[in-house]
Amino acid sequence: MEPAINPPFISLLLPIRNEEVYIPACLNSLRAQDYPANRIEILVADGMSTDNTKQIVTDWMQQDRRVRIYDNPQQIVPTGLNLLIPQAKGDILIRVDGHCVLASDYVSKCVRHLLNGDVDGVGGPMHSIGQDLISQATAIAMSSKFGVGNSSFRTETGQTKLADTVPFPAYTREIIEKVGLYDEELVRNQDDEYNYRIRKAGGKILLAEDVHSDYFSRGSFAKLWKQYFQYGFWKVRVFQKHPKQMSPRQFVPPLFVLALLSAAVLAFAVAWGWYALVGLFGVYVFACLAAALIYGKGQKTGVVLLLPLAYTIIHTSYGLGFLLGLLRFANRWNDKTGKVPEWPV
Repeated sequence: MEPAINPPFISLLLPIRNEEVYIPACLNSLRAQDYPANRIEILVADGMSTDNTKQIVTDWMQQDRRVRIYDNPQQIVPTGLNLLIPQAKGDILIRVDGHCVLASDYVSKCVRHLLNGDVDGVGGPMHSIGQDLISQATAIAMSSKFGVGNSSFRTETGQTKLADTVPFPAYTREIIEKVGLYDEELVRNQDDEYNYRIRKAGGKILLAEDVHSDYFSRGSFAKLWKQYFQYGFWKVRVFQKHPKQMSPRQFVPPLFVLALLSAAVLAFAVAWGWYALVGLFGVYVFACLAAALIYGKGQKTGVVLLLPLAYTIIHTSYGLGFLLGLLRFANRWNDKTGKVPEWPV
């Protein structure tokens, strides 16, 4: 990025909880940005961590006066962001995850795109990485079209285009003040909902191929199950509020789980039901194995063997979460307001 007399001031916003393993690498990546250090502030909302996260950040504050930390008693991402946004001084605000590492030119390239392009938000393709066999299998599953469909920031690289949503987005202050704060009802999917509101208000979001970040995938299948179950569960509320935000790929997992459950019921009701159940299950297993061989090419044998399980967890947990969300929120179809606090807080 070419030097400027008064480059935009940047606020990096980190809503985190229990990130002691990953937060040092994340903070190191923020410290290593090639953007002028005196034009950056780092604001952390700690969701009452029960590990050593808060102490790590507090220690960082002694080394770097740009870092400030706030308690987030409600513990979830949208309340953390809503706590930080009014404190932020930046002309541009960048939402960062404690599980990620930003490239050293992340900030400068986001600024360049926002200043030079007719866009209101920008992010780049997310590179999922793993540190052991399980997280490596999870990373591949989360980055493949068989695993997550046509989620562009997870599965596409090498192109710059307008997108529905991006990870770790940089927003202009103007668009944030226009759209308002985050919906505090959404434990998950708050970024999808927020980006839809931006686009509905006439804003544009850019997926830029030269904006890079790494994301540390979940290191256990139990955590992966919880993550995608919550994605499916809370997607129902996004669906109820913004039906046009939905993509066909988001209905595939619940339809698949519903088909499996229906076949299982039929198996106990009619003789041919077993054929339907075994046939459906067999086709899915074959598809998982084929995807594991395709997307796992060149990986360790252990990773390839774990890939079918990672795919199964992603699909079934999301699908089951979505179906249970439909039951849980069955009486909320007319409630499209959610919990978006007034601006400013």
